[in-house]
Amino acid sequence: MKKIFAISILLCINSLVFTQNLLYDITDGKFRANLSEIPNSMSNGVNYTLLVDNQRIVKYDYKTGQEVETLFDLKILKNAPLKYVFTYAISPDERKILLSTNQTMRYRRSYVADYYIFDIKRKELIPLSENGAQQDPLFSPDSRYIVFARDNNLYMNKLDYNTEIAITKDGAAGKIINGTADWVYEEEFAQTRYFCFSPDSKLIAFIKFDQTDVPEFAFQKFNMNNIKSGELTLYPQLVQFKYPKAGQNNSKVSLCVYDDFYKQTKTVTLGDGKLTDFYIPRLKWTNSAEQLAVFVLNRNQNQLDLYFANPKTALGKLIYSQTDERYVDYENADYTLFSSDNQYFITVSEQDGWRHAYRYFLNGTLDKKLTNGNFDVTNIYGYDEKNRLLFYQAAAVSPLQREVYCVDFKGNVKKLTEETGTHSANFNADFSMFVDNFSKNETPNIITLKDTKGKTIRVIENNKELANRFISNNLPKKEFFKFTTSQGVELNGWIVKPKDMRNGEKYPLLLVQYSGPDSQDVSDRWDIGWEYYLAENQFVVACVDGRGTGARGADFRKCTYQQLGVLETADQIETAKYFGNQSFIDKNRIAIWGWSYGGFMTLNALSSGENVFKAGIAIAPVSDWRLYNTAYTERFMRRPQENFRGYEQASPLLRADKLQGKLLIIHGTADDNVHIQNTMDYVGQLVEAGKQFEMQIYPDKNHSILGKTTRRHLYTRMFDFLKENL
Repeated sequence: MKKIFAISILLCINSLVFTQNLLYDITDGKFRANLSEIPNSMSNGVNYTLLVDNQRIVKYDYKTGQEVETLFDLKILKNAPLKYVFTYAISPDERKILLSTNQTMRYRRSYVADYYIFDIKRKELIPLSENGAQQDPLFSPDSRYIVFARDNNLYMNKLDYNTEIAITKDGAAGKIINGTADWVYEEEFAQTRYFCFSPDSKLIAFIKFDQTDVPEFAFQKFNMNNIKSGELTLYPQLVQFKYPKAGQNNSKVSLCVYDDFYKQTKTVTLGDGKLTDFYIPRLKWTNSAEQLAVFVLNRNQNQLDLYFANPKTALGKLIYSQTDERYVDYENADYTLFSSDNQYFITVSEQDGWRHAYRYFLNGTLDKKLTNGNFDVTNIYGYDEKNRLLFYQAAAVSPLQREVYCVDFKGNVKKLTEETGTHSANFNADFSMFVDNFSKNETPNIITLKDTKGKTIRVIENNKELANRFISNNLPKKEFFKFTTSQGVELNGWIVKPKDMRNGEKYPLLLVQYSGPDSQDVSDRWDIGWEYYLAENQFVVACVDGRGTGARGADFRKCTYQQLGVLETADQIETAKYFGNQSFIDKNRIAIWGWSYGGFMTLNALSSGENVFKAGIAIAPVSDWRLYNTAYTERFMRRPQENFRGYEQASPLLRADKLQGKLLIIHGTADDNVHIQNTMDYVGQLVEAGKQFEMQIYPDKNHSILGKTTRRHLYTRMFDFLKENL
């Protein structure tokens, strides 16, 4: 008897150790697939390059995967001024390599670094500049120049002479930025570089941001890392930056073109010159040096205009407009391609209710629709001019899946990927081959090289070790399902259940969700999260994409317009009720959690008055959209001055007194995106209402709350909260 008892204790201990290790394996990223072998095509389409071990840049053969030559090797470089390579870019003539090191992150995407220029033939390495760290350097098309940013100004290195000149001189912190994004452009238009060369390399177009009238936000940084080095920061650092909140002033933007021959900068007049309060999310040259394509988005983001600017006359002519009674996706500008003969352009719009590709004459007249059907095109990969083929990604089979296709100008469509799941593509320079990155629910990413008929040439990475480790762990299964709400809306979801569920027993349920506009959490792809750990600990975990999420057409995606949180919350409540009626769920032990927009949703769900959630976890939540930035918030809500009622009904802050259930609210103090002000204001209202809650603060952590020990602590904290309250 004692022996049996001892064995039982040992099995319990082993089980606890396994599940604890499983959580850490998940938070440490041990279930992330290896994606490092995705090639960077060289101009001939035959070869590609990779950065190996942050030390070498190696040239390979596409078809065989064999090394052709080493273009750069830090280990054999004498007296190298850098210890590692962070990023690299090869010049258009493929004779030089631009290397970065010593990077310092600014916000989510932007960073400054020390850049070096390596001459492949001469094996010479020189600094791009000796006057301070640089940002967003760019080779000219003829490879003779590099333009870069530093301290809000633009500079040019003339590589033939290794001389540096200033293109702009008026850059000033908090006032003028030349050629790189302000905070809101970087975060919400997902781009940091706002300058580009003309095709003949003679002109540089750039955006000038005037931040003078943009309100400033500040937070404290406690410099906790200094404690480890034996120091103690007595006075926290104050971090200040321009951050326009909903309804407040944005940066004033203007389009400039610099002519290096004349050392002259012109400001381009767009339209009749009366445009005010607008965005320029993208600019790119057509294939003519006399036509600069400028994309202008109005403040409400329901009209995207394409202008052609003539750098000689400094005038812009309106060519084409996309309008929508709700909003136009700025990413449509990214999908705009110009033919080499400058006769056509291809773009994407939702004019028939689905996101599709269209071809237009260069004067803006519609030529033909290229893709058709009740599905969304989700990416445009490029246009093969020789064979007159457009390559794209779409959710044509199911919103949960992605396939790669090509279409010719007669409307003939060919599907290039066959396996059910999620495919994305990376094409070589001449569109003769592509790298297919495929994964599905329980299959980690398999990266294969294929020809443009869809035939596999070779397998680049199969992540077999990870797949075997996943199988050997014998984890619960993630299954997809659908259900129809009481309002007749069919919603997609996934569920993970404990492996050893017993008949007649009821289990606690955690709803996982993000729910933001055009997001998608329910998709057939490799994504191993802590839901597997929870299921191993006898929780049922489910996720449902409610109204407003992506890949189901414009009406489904945009129905939350001007009422964020209303329909999405209703759908999560419907989900909780649906599961509450299932025989294996304890309807009195249902919780919900989410991060960022998902945190906002958690607060909404607990304040809905429905009382279906016993507990909730909100990480970095928006508590009132008036506290969030202009570009994102106004895209979906318009300005508070125009939609006062919408902002009121979308505000958890104004309903804090209605909170029901246990709440754990979590935030990083250095969150430059969703400011901790959101949480502080919200918990202040909870205190005033006499509502108890739990709170977890992470000093000096930003919106992502990163760090190995931090992530372990975060997910352990959340698990302990759920275990105690469910």
